[in-house]
Amino acid sequence: MARNTYKEDEVLETPFEIKHLLRSWVYIKKYAKKMLFALTLSAMGAIAGLFSPRFQQQALDEAIPNGDTRMLFMLAGLLVVCTVISVFFTTVRSKIMTKVGQSIVYDIRKDLFAHLQKLSFKYYDNRPHGKILVRVVNYVNSVSDMLSNSLINLILETFNLLFIIIFMFIMDVKLSLVVLAGVPFLAAFLLWIKNKQRRAWQQVSNKNSNLNAYLQENIVGARVTQIFAREDENAEIFATLSGRCKKTWMKAVSYSNLIWPGIDNISVIIRACIFIFGLIVFANGHYTVGTILGISSYAARFWQPIMNLGNIFNNFLNNMAYLERIFETLDEPVEIHDAPDAEPLPPIKGKVEFKNVTFAYEEGHDILKDLSFTVNPGESVALVGPTGAGKSTIVNLISRFYDIQKGSVLIDGHDISKVTIESLRSQMGIMLQDSFIFSGTIEDNIRYGKLDATSEEIKKAGEVVCADSFIQKMSNGYQTEVKERGSLLSQGQKQLVSFARTLLSDPAILVLDEATSSIDVQTERDLQQGLNNMLVGRTSFIIAHRLSTIKNCDKIMYISDGGIQECGTHEELLAKKGAYYKLYTAQMEDIA
Repeated sequence: MARNTYKEDEVLETPFEIKHLLRSWVYIKKYAKKMLFALTLSAMGAIAGLFSPRFQQQALDEAIPNGDTRMLFMLAGLLVVCTVISVFFTTVRSKIMTKVGQSIVYDIRKDLFAHLQKLSFKYYDNRPHGKILVRVVNYVNSVSDMLSNSLINLILETFNLLFIIIFMFIMDVKLSLVVLAGVPFLAAFLLWIKNKQRRAWQQVSNKNSNLNAYLQENIVGARVTQIFAREDENAEIFATLSGRCKKTWMKAVSYSNLIWPGIDNISVIIRACIFIFGLIVFANGHYTVGTILGISSYAARFWQPIMNLGNIFNNFLNNMAYLERIFETLDEPVEIHDAPDAEPLPPIKGKVEFKNVTFAYEEGHDILKDLSFTVNPGESVALVGPTGAGKSTIVNLISRFYDIQKGSVLIDGHDISKVTIESLRSQMGIMLQDSFIFSGTIEDNIRYGKLDATSEEIKKAGEVVCADSFIQKMSNGYQTEVKERGSLLSQGQKQLVSFARTLLSDPAILVLDEATSSIDVQTERDLQQGLNNMLVGRTSFIIAHRLSTIKNCDKIMYISDGGIQECGTHEELLAKKGAYYKLYTAQMEDIA
């Protein structure tokens, strides 16, 4: 499956569209004054540097032949001053633009992260997490340089090129025309090499994106890999993807390595032509060594801004694709959002109603069909049935992680689509099947559900769910660092910590989706009394495959074929000898 998933590359090539740059203005305008100041400094530094060949010409043609020591020292001093000014302004500009670039990175990443936090489960269900990560980290880094340095350099190098031409023509018109004659040859070479280079580097980005996505998935799924002895096959897939990265990288570098030799060869030929034309073709006695060397010096500088402009153009073309992907992510619709007239949900008692609810993850494949039921405040309801019947879907709809296609879900008579999401979920305690543990201490993880909780409240929650005993045995108790995804904890311990986190939030409605699936039978028995105490006065929805844990629920719903097939207490459903009876007796026989 993984092999097929990563065969196709994420297509990144996109035509240059000015609309993306115009949209980027929202990130640039905050720092426009600093960027303008940096541009001014760069221009002043560039102009100061362009006086150097002029001073050299005067030294060679006037000061040295005339033995004018005073003029020679003055020119040397001016040369030093111009060089210092150029270096100083360039250094200050570099510091300013580094700060601006990082500020733009911060702003874009902040907006991306904030938007990603609001996207529905559906968005993450359909995308490799590694490719999402690439957009937030790698693409933003590339784009930030384009939006800061590249924009300034585009203007600066254009002016720099014009200033060099002006200084050359002031020095000598004919020799300047010799230099300009080489432009068509350079332009043809750059056009050829840059197109190939741009496509090559886009391929590198594509392959790196795939490699990053596959690597991230395999790090997260390392245990599953070892369980199924997939190490060799996964290593083969990774080697293939890594090999593609190496191949595309070498191809891109080979094109990049052709640029400077090509530029140098053209530059040397043009400078040779300057000497040939200056000393032979235009030989009329007035071309001095200083003039020829001065024009030669300007010619050497002339190619640099052209080369830089080519790099900037190439950078723009490459980063347009990244910028488009960033805006594509920012434009991803937040499917689950507050209605324009949404109001906060007042403190609830916990009455839950489904009225003719129809829901499908994919159009045409309904998971729930015209589902209706009512759960009164304080009732505990168990949802049982075959895998994929829609048990987890029901509790996800109560929490509004997905929006329904038809019908309505009400809590205390309030349609949950018309109340704010924050006010809804803040009054619910939800423990999903996957017990996620964040990097940090155990105390931090439990406090995640209630940021103002005291250490005493956290410890009490740990005691209720039978987590306190194993936590106290750890190196630093509740202050023990559990690393990424709770790597120091067993699956059962993760679930107990997650359970404590959920209970600490003191919810009016409690959702337990396979909450005890990874807890051993003895711990589950110890936990049951504490759970019973916590369920008092709370509406609770419990999904459990171990039917022994839900016998005392006020109501048991057997979910199948898009609806409720049976509903009643444990004893009532056993007496019916229907689907629940068959499921329960089969499970008891397996245990026996």
